[in-house]
Amino acid sequence: MSASRRGGATDELGPGEPGGEDLLAALLDGMDAALCAFDAEGVVTHWNREAERILGWSAAEAVGRAGFAGWAVRSADAEEVQRRLMSAMRAPGRQVHEFALVTKDGGRVLVRTQSAAVRGPDGSPAGLYCAFSEVHAQIDLERSIALSEALFEDASWGVVLVDADLRPAVVNAHAARALGVGRTSALGRPLGELLAQGVEELESALTHVLAEGAPPGPAEMWVSVRTAEGERRRCWRSGFVRLSSPLAEEPVPLGVGWLFQDVTEARQGEREASQLRFRSNQLHRAARAAAECEDPAEAAVVHLEFALAGFADHALLDRVAPVPPGAEEGSVRLVRLAATPAGTPGPDTPPGTSGLPVRYGAGHPALQCGERNGTVRVDAGSGPAERPREWARARLWPADTAHALCAVLRSRGRTLGVLTFLRGPGRGRFDRSDVAYAEEVAARIGAALDLTAAVRG
Repeated sequence: MSASRRGGATDELGPGEPGGEDLLAALLDGMDAALCAFDAEGVVTHWNREAERILGWSAAEAVGRAGFAGWAVRSADAEEVQRRLMSAMRAPGRQVHEFALVTKDGGRVLVRTQSAAVRGPDGSPAGLYCAFSEVHAQIDLERSIALSEALFEDASWGVVLVDADLRPAVVNAHAARALGVGRTSALGRPLGELLAQGVEELESALTHVLAEGAPPGPAEMWVSVRTAEGERRRCWRSGFVRLSSPLAEEPVPLGVGWLFQDVTEARQGEREASQLRFRSNQLHRAARAAAECEDPAEAAVVHLEFALAGFADHALLDRVAPVPPGAEEGSVRLVRLAATPAGTPGPDTPPGTSGLPVRYGAGHPALQCGERNGTVRVDAGSGPAERPREWARARLWPADTAHALCAVLRSRGRTLGVLTFLRGPGRGRFDRSDVAYAEEVAARIGAALDLTAAVRG
């Protein structure tokens, strides 16, 4: 290997090629790793700018020296360092070592080297090259790579790398399970194909991160995931980081790192606990307000109004009326006592003072509730194929009704009436916890109606 002191490079590109020496020097100086080379006698032939940055020795000062002895290593270490370096010419593949080298100002720096033989035209060793970097920089790089691999393999939370087009580029195993797809099948697909609801909010967050950087804290998002069994409603606590290329002079966005954790059960538990506290407080307040009512019928309406808050949009209170002679055994007739908010059911409902039965048709949920002595739940989508407004009007309910719950009023072993709660399409359907609450309210109103009959003789 011939030595050249111009930029620490040698013309190895072939004779007659214009600019070959300059091109090789530019390639060596543009490397991110420090690089030096030795000929077969151990004389330094190449020395790039990164090597100069780490140790402080320029190419003019380094090229032509015999090994590192006397300038780049301590005298006590020179023989050992030289032996281990030159052994790479006789060993197959690359050799990795760690050395303590000496900087030009007398300091010491621990480096990790990778050395390999350079073969001549006949295949015999003609020298060797040695690439080295500071150990702490190498360890930082290895840690970054290890962290990346761990996140995308073993992390206990979802990790998704989203590209600048807002499409998943890398998905770890946890995220794939949360999305209900395979790791490879999610790649490159629009988020709208993976999520049924919440995709607009998620894409807005990703766009914000690409444009302005990561938000100050995590965000909780409710989404609906498309699965083979249907849609699953989930709450994901999400964090975002913007990814930029470390090789560009100016930051170039590579995408967004999206990390999320499923907190659905925790949020549902918190919501249920909060809901239970609120309903218990409402029952307590209703009981205290009803205790101040002289008329038990007024106390029943007080219970109804307190129960409606945060629970339903409308409530109807119907009492059982005597069945005329000849009517079918077990049939029930209902007379309207109260409706809250007042006047909402419309002109088809007679005022409570009229004593006229409500014109419920056969099979009406309120009549079924009275006949079965049990709670009945119905929804606009669970009946025959009718338009929601027509479905509600046919049952003499407000036109915006989409969900109904009928609870029976009983006291001393007798059925006294039916309590109906109605919700619009903006609310969810009544669930089991709603049934328990409605039955508790119905028990209190039933006792008040029974007391009304006893007081009035």
